[in-house]
Amino acid sequence: MSHQDFVRTLRPDRNLGMELVRATEAAAISARRYIGKGNKNQADGAAVDAMREFLSTVDMQGVIVIGEGEKDDAPMLFNGEQVGSGIGPLCDIAVDPIDGTSLTAAGRQNALSMIAVSDRGSMLDASTVFYMNKLVAGAEGVGVLDIRLPIAENIRLLAKAKNKDVGDIVVAILDRPRHAGLIEEVRAAGAATRLMLDGDVAGGIQAAMYGSRIDMCAGIGGSPEGIVTTCAIKALGGFIQGVLAPKTDEETARGLAAGLKFDHVYEADELVSSNNTLFVATGVTDGSLVRGVSIKGPIIRTDSIILRGHSGTIRRIQSDYNSERWGQ
Repeated sequence: MSHQDFVRTLRPDRNLGMELVRATEAAAISARRYIGKGNKNQADGAAVDAMREFLSTVDMQGVIVIGEGEKDDAPMLFNGEQVGSGIGPLCDIAVDPIDGTSLTAAGRQNALSMIAVSDRGSMLDASTVFYMNKLVAGAEGVGVLDIRLPIAENIRLLAKAKNKDVGDIVVAILDRPRHAGLIEEVRAAGAATRLMLDGDVAGGIQAAMYGSRIDMCAGIGGSPEGIVTTCAIKALGGFIQGVLAPKTDEETARGLAAGLKFDHVYEADELVSSNNTLFVATGVTDGSLVRGVSIKGPIIRTDSIILRGHSGTIRRIQSDYNSERWGQ
């Protein structure tokens, strides 16, 4: 076997996605009992423990580049943690056992358990700067949109590219005080908003999916979510740009020390340089991307999606588990 052939065998493949979905399913199932109970860290802790246990059985040599938890001392799979069985493909991993812990705790929609994977060394490590301004759309936005333009101009350009009226364009935005001006600009342009309580990964993916009611996702959200979304966008052939948005001078200094660029537009291939990506998600609560975990008599049912960048494949998976084996 040549060295090139050997390296090729150590890259994420389609079978890895089918293995990883067991980890997101386990995290979602473990979090189910805490839906609507008001304690987001309890839900997140259960999901983290389940995801870590299942990841240890997956044949890969994974390193977590993007973990969660540092911003609020929540339970986490930490940055730099090695996951997997220690054999198999060399992978960068981005994890969020629950994207939308507050949604889960409140019993609201659109909470996900998710994992993104790419070739080793291909994910931008933006962990020192938590927030990123993002612009996401479908394939029609490639070569057309630019985050440096006013949002009204991007809406007009996207409407033209999609052969739609501006009034029919829907922009998903996190419902945060920092976005008051952005929301006003979108509506002043004649477009509609879809305000999200949390979970801009799902909003970004839906903006890039064919036939979705969302045309664009815009605004400031988590940098980790930006990397995860990019792995999905690679499979969907969509558009994404990001600009880091530090909150303090200290955060800026940490980012500069880590080699990050400010006042710089990160294109998709800078956020994740490989096209050999996987995005795997399972619904915790019901949402427009996937349904949440449900109990059907003696069965626990999960709904998941796998997006593979290399082939541009979208797989939807419904799994039924024996509830007694999960103690639920």
